[in-house]
Amino acid sequence: MAPGEFTGSPNQEKAVRVTNQKMTSVQEALTEALTIIRRGAVEIISEEELAAKLKQNRPLRIKAGFDPTAPDLHLGHTVLIKKLADFQALGHEVIFLIGDFTGMIGDPTGKKETRRSLTREEVLANAETYKRQLFKMLDPARTRVVFNAEWMSKMRAAQLIELAGRHTVARMLEREDFKLRFESQRPISIHEFLYPLIQGYDSVVLRADVELGGTDQKFNLLVGRELQRAFGQEPQVLVMMPLLEGLTGGEKMSKSLDNYVGVDEDPVKSYGKLMSVSDDLMWRYYELLTSEDLGQLKAEVAQGSLHPMAAKQRLARQLVARFHSEEQAQAAEEEFNRVHRRREAPADIRVCKYVTSGWAVGGPAKTPVSMPRLLVDLGLCSGTSEARRLIQQGGVRIEGEKAGLEHVFESDREYLIQVGKRKFAKVKLGLD
Repeated sequence: MAPGEFTGSPNQEKAVRVTNQKMTSVQEALTEALTIIRRGAVEIISEEELAAKLKQNRPLRIKAGFDPTAPDLHLGHTVLIKKLADFQALGHEVIFLIGDFTGMIGDPTGKKETRRSLTREEVLANAETYKRQLFKMLDPARTRVVFNAEWMSKMRAAQLIELAGRHTVARMLEREDFKLRFESQRPISIHEFLYPLIQGYDSVVLRADVELGGTDQKFNLLVGRELQRAFGQEPQVLVMMPLLEGLTGGEKMSKSLDNYVGVDEDPVKSYGKLMSVSDDLMWRYYELLTSEDLGQLKAEVAQGSLHPMAAKQRLARQLVARFHSEEQAQAAEEEFNRVHRRREAPADIRVCKYVTSGWAVGGPAKTPVSMPRLLVDLGLCSGTSEARRLIQQGGVRIEGEKAGLEHVFESDREYLIQVGKRKFAKVKLGLD
């Protein structure tokens, strides 16, 4: 018999085979879970700790915190929510923490100035909209929604001082934003130093196994690990996700930059916005916002079996369906094709009556009209300078033809005017 060959009974041989099969199955499940969790992540601290936690064969507590500082979520926020959904699909407990207490402080991350503190009423109103939008992606029956005011509002002054004593000013000033403000002599309020401590203490209270956050949150997330150690807990694993670029690329998605797609935004508008992203950015959205096989999709596009436009429509349809419905996504796609591919007017466009001094009783049936003034009066441009620029760049069309600075209109006709890709109006000129 060869060295190392098993010499036990048939039953023992069967037991060994079953054990080996189970071990292989466990390893395969672990590998699959890590692959799902790694997707899109910039950094995991640490992957070894994560693997060890996953091997414990119990539901892990997965925490992500959001301060309700504005009423609406956009796709940039859903990068973390998508990762929460991934953990939920793997059988773990999702804890969605609404920072109703920290929201009144305002996260100082990346801020050059002290943020305005929100009122309790503002925070709670925003939190309600968060909860409703959240469950478009997560299973409400398997999601635990908590508010950190539940424990922070009960904390006594002595306890807060004790918590503050677990961190130093020197460590706080290691944060790039604090450091820059300190060196440039811009004010840093004391309450801003409390923010990362409270975020970290949330992890202590919730006994988080894993915390998700954007790359800009790394300092705050590490504070949570330190505080958990200080309170005798096993430190949480950090899964850091990138900040999603806005529709034009480059800068992160933001309502203030008007480069966003809102979770609650009109389906037709959302679809159109998603179709405006570049082909390169499309892949970024696929990676961070979907579970599609990215390698397979890219191969199909490279081979010519899938056109990039079709891939983009597939992305837009999937995301609109997620936040609205399959029917609304289909209707949005049909409307997009009507306007942008067949060059027809939007289905819901209304006719505007426009009166100009060029029209008079018994006057001519045709008259020239200043296009910059018309575009402003119709609300298609914010000012005549913008309108003039767009006309000169060829971005304004009348009945599908490029418009000039003046256009001769007939008194008995309706005209479809298009500005850019998504602004339309129908106008009929005449008398009061």
